[in-house]
Amino acid sequence: MHRTSHIVSDVMTHTVVAVGGEAPFKEIVRTLEQWKVSALPVLAGEGRVIGVVSEADLLPKEEFRDSDPARVAQPRELPDAAKAGAVTADQLMTSPAITVHASATLAEAARIMTHRRVKRLPVVDQEGRLEGIVSRADLLKVFLRPDEEIEEEVRDEVVAHLFPAAGQTVRVSVNEGVVTLTGQVREAVLIPAAARLIRAIEGVVDFENQLTATPPAAQRP
Repeated sequence: MHRTSHIVSDVMTHTVVAVGGEAPFKEIVRTLEQWKVSALPVLAGEGRVIGVVSEADLLPKEEFRDSDPARVAQPRELPDAAKAGAVTADQLMTSPAITVHASATLAEAARIMTHRRVKRLPVVDQEGRLEGIVSRADLLKVFLRPDEEIEEEVRDEVVAHLFPAAGQTVRVSVNEGVVTLTGQVREAVLIPAAARLIRAIEGVVDFENQLTATPPAAQRP
């Protein structure tokens, strides 16, 4: 099969707003508001990503407004209390930054976001320099693929390879990303393989199997 998965560079945003480590608190807030984003990469020399500062990093300033951060009693509150006294990006940021390379697959990026519980990832080159940013919404763009395009890929890349023998009548239909195969095949053992391959196609929401195996007596030698 020659199907190629989309990679991060296919969907990422190339124009990214970022701040330097010395950016003051109010400049960060203004930048977030101006660009309508919820987080900013923090850059050091030559554009290397050293952290990310988000709205969550800024909120402790308000949370501890009426208390003394130095006298916080609960250990779990200590990191937030420290950020309440921070005034620049390098003091506020979460570091090291969780990043991804432009060549990573969308599935790899999705796993990182899920496991690290982040909504976006700075995209960096091999030296850690910022190239773009990819968000959850970017990863979901694959589900905008037309049904007709998915149907063609299933037919060419799955059905033609797994069920090429004469006498096998496999029909493909796609509705709102749900792929359905109907017809008769000689080897029922290949049906689970077809299901795995179809579900791995980008844009597929689900797979419904309506294939049946041709009775041995009806199969030609």
